[in-house]
Amino acid sequence: MKYLAGWIGGAVLLFGMPLLGIWLSGGSCAPYLKMPPRTDFVSHSPFSWLAFCGLAIFIIAAMGPFVWRVITSRPTTIKKPIIGHFPWWGWLALFSGAVAWVLAWSRLPWFAPFQPYTFTPLWVAYIIVMNALAYRRTGHSPLTRSPGFFLALFPVSAGFWWFFEYLNRFVQNWHYIGIGPLTAEEYVLRATLPFATVLPAFVATRAWLTSFPGLTSGLANWRPCGVAHPRRLAWVGLTLAAGGLAGISLCPEFLFPLLWISPLMVIASIRVLQGVPTLLNAPGHGNWQPLFLAALSALVCGFFWEMWNFYSLEKWIYTVPFVDRFRLFEMPLLGFAGYLPFGLECALITEWVSVSEEHSGRKDGSR
Repeated sequence: MKYLAGWIGGAVLLFGMPLLGIWLSGGSCAPYLKMPPRTDFVSHSPFSWLAFCGLAIFIIAAMGPFVWRVITSRPTTIKKPIIGHFPWWGWLALFSGAVAWVLAWSRLPWFAPFQPYTFTPLWVAYIIVMNALAYRRTGHSPLTRSPGFFLALFPVSAGFWWFFEYLNRFVQNWHYIGIGPLTAEEYVLRATLPFATVLPAFVATRAWLTSFPGLTSGLANWRPCGVAHPRRLAWVGLTLAAGGLAGISLCPEFLFPLLWISPLMVIASIRVLQGVPTLLNAPGHGNWQPLFLAALSALVCGFFWEMWNFYSLEKWIYTVPFVDRFRLFEMPLLGFAGYLPFGLECALITEWVSVSEEHSGRKDGSR
C-alpha cells in the first residue's frame, strides 16, 4: 500500500503542479487540456548569445569531466564480445526499416493514405535492428533474454511519452505540423502508436552500447558520491521538483529546461523514499557507468529521432526560447542536452518495469 501511495502522490505532483501554477497566476487551465492540443498561446523570446553561451558552459561543465575521464582512461581488462552471427530477424528488420525510411521521406501519390503512419514501422525496425546488433556482440538481447519485460515496455512507453506531451503544453517547445485536422480520438490513436516505441528503442540501444566497454572506460570506479541522509534529500528533491513543475507554467520562457529535470527528481525521490535500490545508488560506490550509459543511449536515440523526423510529412518543429539557433535537423544544437536527463528518466522507468515484471513472475511461479 505504501508503494502504491508513493506513485499516486508522484502522479498528483507531476500532473497537478503545472495546472496549479496556471491557477495561481489567475489564468485558465482549459487551453492546456484541449485535445488535440493547442500550440499558439505561449510566445517565445528571440535568440540570445548570453543565454546560449551560459547554457553551453553549464552543459560542458556538467558533462566534460565524464567525457574526459572516458577519453583518458584505458580499461584494465576488456571482455571480448562474442561477435556471432547477425540473426535473420535482424536482416528482415534492416530491410523493412530501409523501405520505411524511403517511404517516410518520399511523397509517392499511391502511398499518400499511408504516409502519416510511417514513423512507427521505422522505429519498430530500429528497435529490432538494435536488438540484433546486441545479440551479435553478446549472444543475447533484451528481446531474446526477457521478452515479457521488453514487450511490457511498449504500453508503458506510450503513457510515459504522453506525460511529456502534457508538460509541453505549458512550455510549447515543440509542435507538430502536417497532421491535418483530426478529432481527439484520431489524434490519440495516431500519436500513441509511435509514442509506444520510445522506451523499447532506449533499452535496445543501451544493450548494444553496453557491449562496448570503452564507452564507459574509467567510470566504474571513480569519485564516490554518497549521501548521508538520502531520505531527507529525497524530500528536498520532491519539494524543488514540485516548485519547478509549477514554475514551468508560470515562467515557461526561463524554466523550460525543468520540463526534463523536474520529472527526474520526482521519480528518483519516490524510489529513494520507497527504499528501492536504483541505478542512482551506483555513484555512491563510485560507479557512474549506468548513468553515463543511460544518457548516451538517449542521445543516440535522439539523433535518429531527429534525423528521421527531418523529411517526414508529419513532423515536429522546435520553438525553444533564447537558444533556437545552429540546428541539427529540426533540433537547436543545445536542445540535444535535454536527452541526457531524459535518458536517466527512461532508465528509471524501465528499471521499475523490470522489477515489476520479475515480481509478477515470482507470484505466478508460486501459484
